[in-house]
Amino acid sequence: MMDADFFRRWMELAAAAVEREADRLTELDSAIGDADHGSNLQRGFAALVAALDKEETATPGAVLVLAGRQLISTVGGASGPLYGTLMRRAGKTLGDAAEVTPAQLAEALRAGVTAVAGLGGAKAGDKTMLDALEPAVDALGESFAAAAQAAERGALATVPMRARKGRASYLGERSVGHQDPGATSSALLIAALAEAEAAR
Repeated sequence: MMDADFFRRWMELAAAAVEREADRLTELDSAIGDADHGSNLQRGFAALVAALDKEETATPGAVLVLAGRQLISTVGGASGPLYGTLMRRAGKTLGDAAEVTPAQLAEALRAGVTAVAGLGGAKAGDKTMLDALEPAVDALGESFAAAAQAAERGALATVPMRARKGRASYLGERSVGHQDPGATSSALLIAALAEAEAAR
């Protein structure tokens, strides 16, 4: 079972990963986007960690809803609404439970991924964050480590894809050969989840 402390630790580890990888995320985004993905997420996750220090989050769902709210309000570009939607929908799906199981988290994240797909109109294979998130959610039933590996493979698999959604889609064939920054940051988020689990 995972309580609010576990979810706070997950968000803190995700923030640390974004901080560590911000330059790489921005470099990836400079090839097929607006060159601001790393800095935008860095700002958003820093604000999230600060908010977790100040606000009462007694349940896993409350942590994720707060995360979603912070990311929507502080991350610029398309990433804020997409990550915010993922977190908020997952948090609302978990409800008021004081503790949740891995299966409940998988169900909640699947609801979040579905909401992200609905928001952006994307699907797996379009060279977006969904290419990392969908396989990760599918693998969560096996283990968090398997989910992290699936997300990383999904992010790497975006390299030969032609972008069909988002800013990169404007480039057409020129988007081929570049790893999607959103899929890459999504893989960092799932890796942080596996790290939180391993540290328990």
